Parts: sequence; structure tokens; C-alpha cells
Amino acid sequence: MMEERFLIGQPVRSLQHMLGELSYAHEALPFVAVDGLFGEETLEAVMTFQREFSRPVTGRVDQRTWDAIVYQFDLMEQQRARPRPLRGFPVRPFQVEPGEQDDTMTLVQTMFTSLSGILDGIEPSCADGYHVRQLVYNTRWLQRISGLEQTGSMDRFAWNMLTRLYELFIVRSRELNRDAGQEMAEKI
Repeated sequence: MMEERFLIGQPVRSLQHMLGELSYAHEALPFVAVDGLFGEETLEAVMTFQREFSRPVTGRVDQRTWDAIVYQFDLMEQQRARPRPLRGFPVRPFQVEPGEQDDTMTLVQTMFTSLSGILDGIEPSCADGYHVRQLVYNTRWLQRISGLEQTGSMDRFAWNMLTRLYELFIVRSRELNRDAGQEMAEKI
């Protein structure tokens, strides 16, 4: 994919890049190579875009057409964008000892509760930020299955294992179920 910095000050190339990318999301739009020349392929793509998105079909890229192309391109980019990663646990040395309270623990409690319906040995708990009985039990369970010392303290090693389990059993499972549902719908 062409980087935006190469397209600054090059309106035809920018237009071709956006139309080319839009062609992947909209079957009716023909693919356009980025060559900087407003030739027949670019003209056809502009006219097809105007037809598909209810613009007067002129083949000219006036401000209204340009804005519509930019809008559709931005919309497509937002839909294709990967979710922003979350850094939920501090990078610097950090741990929460049994009996302590920290807002970080509400996320930990929520992940454990989600996993409790899938993995044996985890107890659901309320997400209140207190590292007490159920959460200490779950943390020790996690440390035991991970081969870590069973201190009950939530540190970056326990956090890393918890997030791996969450990604594997919650996030990845949902992705696989969605993909299977889409495949089934396509067969029908």
C-alpha cells in the first residue's frame, strides 16, 4: 500500500490511490493503477464512482466528487482498521498484592470472569478493583498452570499469561465463530 506521504501534492496519484483501494471494497469500481496520469482507466473509475454514489456522471473531479471519494475512502479505512491495542498493565515494574485495590484489577477481574465460563478452575468475581479472595484464587490458579510461583500477586508475568488465555479463548473464538457463520451464510 502506498504511504500517504508520497501522495502529498500529487492530486492525480492521490485520486488513483483512493479509487484503487475503494475497488477492493466496491465490486463495481474498476482497479486503477497509480501512475499520476489522468488517462482512460482513471476517467472510467471516476465515472463509475459518480454513478455508484449518486453524483452527476461528468468524469470531472470537482470539489463535490473529490469530497465524496475522500469520504468513502476514509469510511473504508475505518472499517478495515485493526482495533487499537490496549496497554492495560503498566510497563514499569508493577504488581498488585493480595488485599490491595487498584483500578487495573477491574480489567483483570473482567477477563477472569469471561474465562470462567470456558476454563475449569476459575471463579467469576465482581469487577471492583479489589484483589481479594476470588481474584487471589484465580491469580494463583493462573500462576500454577503457567509454572509461575503461586504468590497470588498480579504482576506482568501473570498479566501476560492472562491476556494470552483471553485472546485465545475469548477473542479468537469469536473470530472463528464469526468466520464460520459467514461461511455458512455463503453456502445457503
